Amino acid sequence: MMRDGSDVWVGSAYLFVESTSEKVLLPMIYGNPKQKPSVFKALKLALADSTGSLNGVDMLKVHCSDPHLIIQLKFCNEENCRRFLQSYREGALQDALQKHLKVSLSMPSLVPLRMELKAGAEKLDSMIREEERCLECIYHEKPNRLRDEEITELEESLSSLKCSFPDDNDSNSSLNSPPLSLNSPPLSLNSPPPSYSSLEIPKSLPQENTFTFQDQQFANRKITPDDHQTFAKLVSKKWKQVGRSLQVSCRALRDPVIDNLAIEYEREGLYEQAYQLLRRFIDSEGKRATIQRLVTALEENGLISLAEELLGLHPNENTL
Repeated sequence: MMRDGSDVWVGSAYLFVESTSEKVLLPMIYGNPKQKPSVFKALKLALADSTGSLNGVDMLKVHCSDPHLIIQLKFCNEENCRRFLQSYREGALQDALQKHLKVSLSMPSLVPLRMELKAGAEKLDSMIREEERCLECIYHEKPNRLRDEEITELEESLSSLKCSFPDDNDSNSSLNSPPLSLNSPPLSLNSPPPSYSSLEIPKSLPQENTFTFQDQQFANRKITPDDHQTFAKLVSKKWKQVGRSLQVSCRALRDPVIDNLAIEYEREGLYEQAYQLLRRFIDSEGKRATIQRLVTALEENGLISLAEELLGLHPNENTL
């Protein structure tokens, strides 16, 4: 294995997970705050099963991109990466995740899944039996982000986790070790979906979780899918200007990213260019991708009516 001068073996890959059942939409389930910990628990346990250790692979971020959950993985150990690839290649990882999702979500049967594995632009499924080549691709794809705050919070919520695996350094550790178990109770799949329409401020809401716009107080919530589509539909030619305002506090939008997006999605038009801009912002910033930051960027560029639309003010003159 080629090295870059560092003693630590570090690599990254993206695991795409899709349910093949029309009744199970993983992005929607993961997007439900009440069900997210259960899906995360299943992912955590399945990955631990695949490497033989809870610390065999790190999850840096989970992206929701219908119909996929996209899990950005970080490996800090070559042997653990080999075990993961073996488990993925033999279908053991898929089997484990199906079983853990069934238990965590209290489902009556296994969740049928389809998986894909990528490292950068390389599709590893096409070369999955060439282990050394896959390892090279993963090793050369270094993580481009720190662990998302949401992942850290989910990890902490599993503090009652019990592990039956031996230590990483135990030479007898095996992929055949018994599965991990968590004490936290499973959540019901029938939990109601999250509501993105509540804009009223509870009296108990801390001041730092609100912001002022046109002398009114609003919850500083995360940008929602509806916000995302409304922005892309209405921002028109000013999407680049808004991007320049956002890039001040967002590394993922630093030059030449915005110009590259304009070129890459030129044929698709303004809607797709604006949509991809905000998607890049949301994916990069995670929980910090708040409506306040977007509204501030819109104000800076004179897009007051779009800000009003996002905040549900619905002005009489609905023009930008």
